[in-house]
Amino acid sequence: MNASKKNKAGFLLPGYLLPFIMVTILFFMWGIPNNLNGVLIKQFMKSMEISRFQAGLIQSAFYMGYFVLAIPAGILMRRYSYKTGIICGLLLYSIGCMLFWPAAIIGKYGFFLFSLFIIASGLAFLETGANPFIALMGNPDSSEQRLNFSQAFNPIGSVTGVLLGTIFIFSGIEPGQSEIASMKLSGQYDSFLQNETMRVVKPYIGLAIFALTWAILMMKVKFPKFDTELISDNDAKGSFSDLLHFPNFWKGVLAQFFYVGAQVGTWSYFIPYVQDYTGQPEKVAGYFLTGTLVAFGIGRFSATWFMRYIKPNMLMGLYSSINVILVGFSILIPGWIGMWAIFLTSFFMSLMYPTIFAISIKDLGENTKIGGSVLVMAIIGGALCTPLMGYIAERTDSMAIAMTVPLAAYLYVAWYSFRGSIVR
Repeated sequence: MNASKKNKAGFLLPGYLLPFIMVTILFFMWGIPNNLNGVLIKQFMKSMEISRFQAGLIQSAFYMGYFVLAIPAGILMRRYSYKTGIICGLLLYSIGCMLFWPAAIIGKYGFFLFSLFIIASGLAFLETGANPFIALMGNPDSSEQRLNFSQAFNPIGSVTGVLLGTIFIFSGIEPGQSEIASMKLSGQYDSFLQNETMRVVKPYIGLAIFALTWAILMMKVKFPKFDTELISDNDAKGSFSDLLHFPNFWKGVLAQFFYVGAQVGTWSYFIPYVQDYTGQPEKVAGYFLTGTLVAFGIGRFSATWFMRYIKPNMLMGLYSSINVILVGFSILIPGWIGMWAIFLTSFFMSLMYPTIFAISIKDLGENTKIGGSVLVMAIIGGALCTPLMGYIAERTDSMAIAMTVPLAAYLYVAWYSFRGSIVR
């Protein structure tokens, strides 16, 4: 793609529709396992008899996969192509989902964590490739809009994941202490725990088949090559040291770290928050989580439209400021008011990931793939903030106080939006 063609390009380059659709579907695909984790946290607290802090390690294992594999993914795609990296990601995704079957049979929590790590390793390849690929497929001035549009399919996957978990994983059986004691006396408790653990298998086997099928289809689609992929092997293709010359990029990496920490932590403990302060059963709480993800999807589609009239960084600054207020309500007024406040944060957080990503990689040139991999590494925020919230909740006996973690994260994103993202 030459410079003149890029400058004339609009929202999407001519002839790129099919690969654009195929890659956009990936945003839907990785939204499913990302948000099944919130269901797994609640399910494993019951079936594995673990604490909230231990359950938070689900997100640690998952997002550690992003952190460890993002750089290798970027290097692979720098050496070969976006298509190669994406296909590798889909294969890892499929393998990780398949591993849920033996993990459930063995019944070891550590095996599940390993399976989640493999899934996330595959998603690291998908995100490292898909985000910059979409951003580069048209006029740079519309990259935020284009990425927000493709990312809008991610919450559809998120809703699908939570619905799958709520319907097929949650049994609705939540025995109290007296019922557990009775089941132990009758010798039925171990069987109950095993049945609850096996409920996670079918959804993940379905995802494995879906990912493998999509990998085969992707192999048959011709992908465009961008300027940075047409450089000969003897020429430079960017380096980490080059990124040191882009201070605004690193501010964006930190913003992504905090944003993902806020998003993952909020959704991971949304069900426990609902149950703690409204007394609703797990299935009802699961449907509330589905609802907040619908709000997330609406927010992302609407943000794509709003960005036609409002600068992306200014819109993000407004949204993050609103979330600071909403999370404040969830801390100070736990209960139905606090629950609805957290519910609404999903709408306003919706534009943050793609907007931070698009702003941060703008003008990186041949460093775009490496820069994209570093931004995907920033997803480690979800691995650190989630168990931190679980630890705070256990020490204070309050999920409301644990919400101070996403509050601090949104404060930084607000600063980044209004000040840190502006090139001086």
